[in-house]
Amino acid sequence: MTADGNRLRPQDLVTVTQERVGDATVLTVSGEVDLLSASVLSDGITEALADPPELLVIDLTGVSFLASIGITALLEARRGAGNGTRVRVVAPEHSVVARTLELTGLHETLAVTATRDAALAR
Repeated sequence: MTADGNRLRPQDLVTVTQERVGDATVLTVSGEVDLLSASVLSDGITEALADPPELLVIDLTGVSFLASIGITALLEARRGAGNGTRVRVVAPEHSVVARTLELTGLHETLAVTATRDAALAR
């Protein structure tokens, strides 16, 4: 529940915006990715992969919390992209998200970079 008595909606916790940068699609994610809001991230990824780009960059710079279900969404993005689309994840050094991905051993699997520019340059 929110302070005004309304039910909390997934989109109240996280936002996902999509933009095209050359041959890449960039998803910019902000907020908290948890059990309630992970569907917003998953839906954004599904939409981005509907017309598969050469590169999908998932920018988690604005994410303050990443639950295991959010990590699952990232792994599903990599699997769903198939062989035709490279997937890169942006998580700034020393951020909560970067630390989470390092602790789970997925830093390399998800091709994590510290900046959007580095992700786009690969």
